[in-house]
Amino acid sequence: MKLLAPGTELDGFTIEECIHAGGMAHIYRVRYTEGARDPGFALAMKIPRMTAGDGAENIVSFEVEHQMLQVISGPNVPRFVAAGDLDHVPYLVMEYVQGQTLQHWLDLPERAPMEELARLGAAVALAVHSLHQQNTVHLDLKPANVLIRPDGRAVLLDFGLSCNALYPDLLAEQLRKAVGSPTWIAPEQVVGVRGDPRSDIFAIGVMLYELCTGELPFGAPQTQGGLRQRLWMDPTPPRKLNPQVPEWLQEVVLRCLEPEADQRYPSAAHLAFDLRHPEQVTLTARGRKLQGTGFWIHFKRWLKAAGMHYQPSPLPSQQIDEVPIVMVAIPNKDVQDATLYSLRQAVARALGTRPGARLACVTVISPGETSGSSVETSETHVHRHHLASLRQWAQPLDLLNHQASYHVLESGDVAQALVAYAGGNHVSVIVMGAATHGLLTQRFVATVPIKVAMDAPCTVILVKQALPFERLIEQAAKLKPLWNRDLDAPF
Repeated sequence: MKLLAPGTELDGFTIEECIHAGGMAHIYRVRYTEGARDPGFALAMKIPRMTAGDGAENIVSFEVEHQMLQVISGPNVPRFVAAGDLDHVPYLVMEYVQGQTLQHWLDLPERAPMEELARLGAAVALAVHSLHQQNTVHLDLKPANVLIRPDGRAVLLDFGLSCNALYPDLLAEQLRKAVGSPTWIAPEQVVGVRGDPRSDIFAIGVMLYELCTGELPFGAPQTQGGLRQRLWMDPTPPRKLNPQVPEWLQEVVLRCLEPEADQRYPSAAHLAFDLRHPEQVTLTARGRKLQGTGFWIHFKRWLKAAGMHYQPSPLPSQQIDEVPIVMVAIPNKDVQDATLYSLRQAVARALGTRPGARLACVTVISPGETSGSSVETSETHVHRHHLASLRQWAQPLDLLNHQASYHVLESGDVAQALVAYAGGNHVSVIVMGAATHGLLTQRFVATVPIKVAMDAPCTVILVKQALPFERLIEQAAKLKPLWNRDLDAPF
C-alpha cells in the first residue's frame, strides 16, 4: 500500500505524518477526526505493507499483533485503541509512546557508563517479565522494538512474531522455522520451538552484549547454517572486547547467552534482580574469562546439538511460579532463637521443591543506627555487621540449587520498606514472623506483619515461632522418667 498523505481520513482517524517506513509496515501519527472523542493520549497507526512483492507473513504478523494487543496490558506495552478490517484497509491504532529506543544508546559516539547500561537492561527485563506473567513471549526483541520512557521504564513494541500460550500460534501453523530477526534469535527458535520465555532472555543478552562492546555476539547470519552455530558456540567474552566491562556484568550477559535454555536465567525477574544488585551476583569462571571457549568444547557441543530435541517450556506464567523470588524478612532486634529457627524452617520448605528459586534475605534498620561519628556506628560498619548476621542465619540452609542474596535496608517505616522492596524486585513470596502481640492488641495497633500482609503485591507467609531446641531438651528431661518406667506398670 502506498504512503498516505497527511490529512487523509480513514475510519474516523486523520493521518498526520509518517514516522516510520519499515519492511513490513508503515507507522503514522494520527488523531481522531475533529468532533470525535479524545482518548487522552497521542495515537499511532500501523498499516502493514501489502504490495505484490510482499510476503504473506506481513498479513499473518498483522493478525498476530492485533490478537496480542487485545490480550496484554500494563505500562510496558502500548494501549490498544482500534483495528481496521482486512477486507478494506488493515490497520492498528494504539498509543503513541514518547521515548527513545535502545538504538539511541547504540548510536551514541561514546559508550554509556556500565551503570546506565545495567539500568537499561533491568528496565527491559522487568518489562519482559510483565509480558511473561500474561503468558506472552515476545520472540522479536531487538533495540528498535524497545522504547525507554523519560521516567526510565521500558515499553515493548511490535508483537507481530509473538506467541500467547492461551491462543493459537498463527506463525507456528505456517510450519516455518527460525521465525525472528537473525541477529537476536535464540537457539531454540532456530529449530522451530516457540513459546519459551527464556528465548526473550537470550535476546536481552544479545542487546546487552552489543551495548557493552559495540559488537554483536553472533554477527548477523543470513543462512540457516550460520544461525545454527549459536546452538553450540559461545561469543567472545565481552571483557576481551571492552576491558571496562566489570566481571559481574559479563557473568550476567554470558548467562543470558547460554546455548541451552536451562542454563540461562529461569525468569526475566531473576535477570532484573542481578542487574539491579550487582554486588550480589555470584561470579563463576564465566564472568572472569578473557579467552573464548576452545575448539574441543565447541566440537562436543556441536555433536550434542546435532541430536538435540528441543521441547517448549510450560506456560510462561507457570514457569515463573516454579522459580519464584522468595524474600525472608529477618528481624535484628529483640528476636528469639525460636523465631529465627521457625523462619529458617519455613524458607527451607518454600525453596525445597523449587530448584532455581532465589532467596533474598532482608533486614531493616533505623536511620539512627548509622548516624554516629564513631567507627562502630558508621554506615559501612553497621551494614557489614547486619550482612554478616544474615549470612550466618542462612548458613544452615541447603542453597546448592538456589542463589541467595543479602540486603540491609534503612527506613523508619519497616513495613513500607519491606513492601517497596518486594514490589521493586518482583518478589513472589514474603516469609516473615507473625506478630507476637495478642489478637486484641492487633485490633487497635496495626503491627508490621499485618501492614505487610495488607499492602504486599505478593503472597505473604506469616510464621509462628516454634519451640527452640533448649526448650525441647528441657521438656525431654521432664519426660525421661516416664519413658524409663516399666511398661507393665500402671500409669
